[in-house]
Amino acid sequence: MSESPRVVPVILSGGSGTRLWPMSRPECPKQLLALTADETMLQLTVRRTQDAAHFDAPIVVANAHHADQVEAQLGAVGASAQALVLEPAGRNTAPAIALAALAAGGGPAPLLVMPSDHVITDVAAFHRAIEAALPLVNDGWLVTFGITPDAPETGYGWIAQGQAIVPGVHRVERFVEKPPRDRAEAMLAAGGHYWNGGIFLFRADMFLGALAVHAPDMLAACRQAMDRAARVGSRIMPDTEAFAACPADSIDYAVMEKADRVAVVPVSMGWSDVGSWDALHLLSECDGAGNAHRGTVLSIDSTNCLVRSDGPRIALVGVEDLIVVASGDDVLIVPRGRSQDVKKLIEAMKG
Repeated sequence: MSESPRVVPVILSGGSGTRLWPMSRPECPKQLLALTADETMLQLTVRRTQDAAHFDAPIVVANAHHADQVEAQLGAVGASAQALVLEPAGRNTAPAIALAALAAGGGPAPLLVMPSDHVITDVAAFHRAIEAALPLVNDGWLVTFGITPDAPETGYGWIAQGQAIVPGVHRVERFVEKPPRDRAEAMLAAGGHYWNGGIFLFRADMFLGALAVHAPDMLAACRQAMDRAARVGSRIMPDTEAFAACPADSIDYAVMEKADRVAVVPVSMGWSDVGSWDALHLLSECDGAGNAHRGTVLSIDSTNCLVRSDGPRIALVGVEDLIVVASGDDVLIVPRGRSQDVKKLIEAMKG
């Protein structure tokens, strides 16, 4: 990786992870849970950039209610945030990143923006992609990382690459919304198309400059919220009233789809957004019958099931292709392949 300046990791930890109910809940969402390893998703994200020669201490943007948990989890892996920005309300990714860019000083520091709840199994490949991107980032480009697709996924946005800028880095031709199946199959077959994993690298000043052009109201609200912020140690609490006036938008809509100098670095790094219990099953170590268990579980003559419990014993006999999750007083039972419908359950429980 290049000698200087060091990259500032920006970890977005404001998500609610509702698709992994009943274990993921507003008071303890997915990124604060140990789902894929003994460490939590947040801790695994922090560990990817703990090389002090190349990375600065992280800036974490989180829900104000999770401040103590975030600090405790970082401390447990020998890390501390240079700034813990506590959002008074969720306004999607573009404002969250704007707060982080302002917390970083708004200058030329390169910011590596990462969701806190994704899996990357090949961290070395990720670091190589960062290294490939840095010369362009230092020159003012906004870079996104395109995940090499292995399926015609309709649940992700896609990125179409344009002409090569330097080896391993291409101009973005266009961003593609979550596509219908036939279009996803066509993009997969054509090549040169990648999943949009929501990981970005750019200078703080270049991102804020793009916001000034494409979303000036958002930038003004975030600046005001940070100017009026309360600060206690590394904690920064943006002003509630000012931030409430901020438009809610994703970084893709607000900036990346509109800016001129936007590049993509394709990378195959064992990425998953762990967006459902089905996705977690694919990532899990299974027994000879295809079952993935965690917690107190007894399984007889059952195959291809994901079973997790943080309390009661779960006993399965003669079933297949089920997802069974018990947490607290709640139990989820859903056929494999239907776990995206947990979102419908959440809506039904609200009503």
